[in-house]
Amino acid sequence: MVYQKMQKLVVVFLLFSIVILAQEKSWTPNDVMKISQVVEAAPSPDGNTIAYVSTLPRTFSEKAGGDYRELYVYNIASKQSNEIITGKNSLSSIQWSPDGKQIYFLARLGDAKSMQVYSIDAKGGSSELITSATSSISQYQIHPNGGSLAYVSTDGHTSKKKELLEKGFDAEFYEEEFFDLNLYIHDFKTGKGNRLTSGFSVFDFTWSPDGEHIAAFIADKNLVDDSYMYKNIFLVNPVNGMRTKIVETPGKLTSMAWSSDSKHLAFTAGVDVNDPVSGSLFVVDTHNPKSFAELTNYTKGFIGSVTRITWLDNETILYSSEESVYNTIRSQKLGESKSDFILEPNKLALSNFSVTKNGLILIGNTSEHPNELFHIDLTSKDLARLTVTNKWMNDFKFSKQEKITYKAKDGLEIEGVLVYPLDYKEGTRYPLITYIHGGPEASVSNGWLTGYGSWGQAASARGYFLFAPNYRASSGRGVEYAKMDRGDLVGEEFQDVLDGIDYLIEKGYVEKSKVGIGGGSYGGYFSAWGATKHTDRFAASVVFVGVTNQISKSHTTDIPFEDYAVHWGIWPFENFDLYLDRSPVKYAHKSKTPTLILHGKEDPRVHPAQSLELYRIMKLHSKAPVRLVLYPGEGHGNRKNTSRYDYLVRTLEWFDYYLKSDKPKNQIPDKYIDFSID
Repeated sequence: MVYQKMQKLVVVFLLFSIVILAQEKSWTPNDVMKISQVVEAAPSPDGNTIAYVSTLPRTFSEKAGGDYRELYVYNIASKQSNEIITGKNSLSSIQWSPDGKQIYFLARLGDAKSMQVYSIDAKGGSSELITSATSSISQYQIHPNGGSLAYVSTDGHTSKKKELLEKGFDAEFYEEEFFDLNLYIHDFKTGKGNRLTSGFSVFDFTWSPDGEHIAAFIADKNLVDDSYMYKNIFLVNPVNGMRTKIVETPGKLTSMAWSSDSKHLAFTAGVDVNDPVSGSLFVVDTHNPKSFAELTNYTKGFIGSVTRITWLDNETILYSSEESVYNTIRSQKLGESKSDFILEPNKLALSNFSVTKNGLILIGNTSEHPNELFHIDLTSKDLARLTVTNKWMNDFKFSKQEKITYKAKDGLEIEGVLVYPLDYKEGTRYPLITYIHGGPEASVSNGWLTGYGSWGQAASARGYFLFAPNYRASSGRGVEYAKMDRGDLVGEEFQDVLDGIDYLIEKGYVEKSKVGIGGGSYGGYFSAWGATKHTDRFAASVVFVGVTNQISKSHTTDIPFEDYAVHWGIWPFENFDLYLDRSPVKYAHKSKTPTLILHGKEDPRVHPAQSLELYRIMKLHSKAPVRLVLYPGEGHGNRKNTSRYDYLVRTLEWFDYYLKSDKPKNQIPDKYIDFSID
């Protein structure tokens, strides 16, 4: 009898093993393009339901573009999601009416020519157009009493400009024809929107809970540098538009939140004009404002970076933060120096969070799934996942992923994330893709790393280690760490990357002759630097929207002052030699690294001429295979599904050709890749 039971157990175990093996699929670029994820969430006023937006991937049989966005409502009691708006729509900025009966959102539906505010019954039905602004609305918020809403938009072209355009005179005056971001009030009874401000730009705003004031981030001009570096905090009178400055910040400023009694405004900012990260927490008494220097920095000395803020009650602020490769949520009492964990490290890579009557609603991801809805009980601190957006992922095998820590040459501790090859075998050396994040004021979290520009599981499935270092100048390690590259671009910060690669080689993980590097923006800069100055270290490079000539970049970018204030500390004319010395073009003629260069043709941040400069020098003077790919209609990063897919497949094929194949390394792969789109 015992023997028969054992036989049955063995049979069941074998059948179970066969099912598991049958389910284990490995990732391909096609799979990456099928991913949906939660991108927004808004709990209802009573806390019983959550409106959320999930992406719907666009198919390749349609006109190229970005993902669609669908609206759902999750019921806490039934644990079910109800479809509200699905299909080929694109909506954002969801908000509830104060009575919880309506959901508002931004969209361009039907024949609409611009983004407007719509509403829909929380139980579903037909949507209703609310606003009729002249130009697209970029931001809105419902008044606390529900009788009106405020929104930000522009007046568009002047009548004189319109007249000239109609006659075919379409000359553009660079940085002289920006439109002010004006604040408007739309009254629900009259159905009209009236302009409240003019002559400056409102980049962000929020109603006070009592409806008496609007706190706003305001700068003189609607230019990117102004949005980065020149905003200050004002209170705007919602009746007459009068503004009163309550905080003059010295540098970056990114988020704010009112206390429920409308007495305090919490905000995140840089500690000074040279701080690369707007990651410190401050609070101002709106009835008794002080200078920025007099305000308490609640995160002074904090080895992390604040990302988002809200209030739990009139005395308690909640904030999320980057801490090393982890994300956390902490509570902070006014007047106290100590903070307490709500969400501890290594639980969830966090995208956003909000407070409800039943706890916290989070959007977060892990190494095995992209962003989903989660809930935290504030008493027990229990974390529960609410949605499963990609059930088809259950069929996939995921590779090991972990935080790694190593010492740089100068003794500084550096951290990063390491993704193992899918079928990793101890004692075997593998090719390496070094993924470099942009910024550099950003960081890689130990969560979902599989996207069109970061490769993740798609690289692992092809037999690569993927190493993502948070080199000095990254966020998540405090103000001092973030400032460490100032005036020393690609100096010690790039050495951190080389030290990390050496660490992996010494551990026996990586084949020294099969190391690749890739990334976008500042990551593209690092990749170009690796392919030129350190060409002996890299067998392949992927340079995406990357800086290659620091002199011309500083004179063509849309963030020249930010670049100067937080990264260089000097202008090019003050030391042309240093700017040139930290430019990949200076060393490009010596390159031996096969380099794939990719760039959006309409990039305002890093002009596509940066890529052309690198390409031309390498093509004329180096011995390295090189290819330049330009994406029409794309800016500083790819938006269209076709451009993203092209990038993902093309870059992986580039790494495969030079890091894995036996094909001649002095040649170049076919430019027309068989994408095998399904």
